[in-house]
Amino acid sequence: MKKIIKSIILIGALTLTLTSTAVTAGCKNLPDHASLTSALSAAQKEANGGFGLNMWATIVDRDGIVCAVAMTASNRGGQWPGSRVISAQKANTANAFSLPRLALSTANLFSAVQPGGSLFGLQESNPVNVEAAYRGPSQNYGTANDPLVGQKIGGINVFGGGLALYDAEGKLQGGIGVSGDSSCADHNIAWKTRQTLNFDHVFAGVNAKNGDDNIVYDITGTSSASGWGHPVCSQKAKEVAESFPKAGS
Repeated sequence: MKKIIKSIILIGALTLTLTSTAVTAGCKNLPDHASLTSALSAAQKEANGGFGLNMWATIVDRDGIVCAVAMTASNRGGQWPGSRVISAQKANTANAFSLPRLALSTANLFSAVQPGGSLFGLQESNPVNVEAAYRGPSQNYGTANDPLVGQKIGGINVFGGGLALYDAEGKLQGGIGVSGDSSCADHNIAWKTRQTLNFDHVFAGVNAKNGDDNIVYDITGTSSASGWGHPVCSQKAKEVAESFPKAGS
């Protein structure tokens, strides 16, 4: 019996090792926890048209596996606790619905998923992995040892804050999600964070102005002229987003 138990333990340890290796391979070309924290903190300190709140950010690889989770406050209670999982959902969404030659930000999806929109029902299509979302000790949230790392979070989020990650060669490597303020400020902070990390080399997107995945403000009443519009949270947030040059420039 002892030999059987020992064998089971060894097999379990081997499985964990293989999983860890696979995670490392998927994330090796993406920013690590320290780089993400630094870029996020710098972006959060700037004027973004929101409330100036502390933020969460998550990076996933092309397979949707979480590579890093960061926060700007000194502890997990310094930003909305619920936004940790939302940031991961945003990262998953932007990665899951972007392609090598067409990027869709989570902000671009708002109007498309409304009743009558071209992607109505999309937000129900890929449920969040609840077991992954709430596993592990809470004191590790936002650290390099966040329990989300190595997990497939799943989930769909359809307002600002999620962007696909394209490296300097234009290769789609994964997604980033930012949450903790208004959805418009989340988008602006995600945009600046991605730019700092040099993963904003977008080939094309649905934003008509620059042909990238920037947020689109074209909703009149309840109708978006392009079908990809997002509500205006504040005039300042709108001005910040519209001042961004084409992604990657």
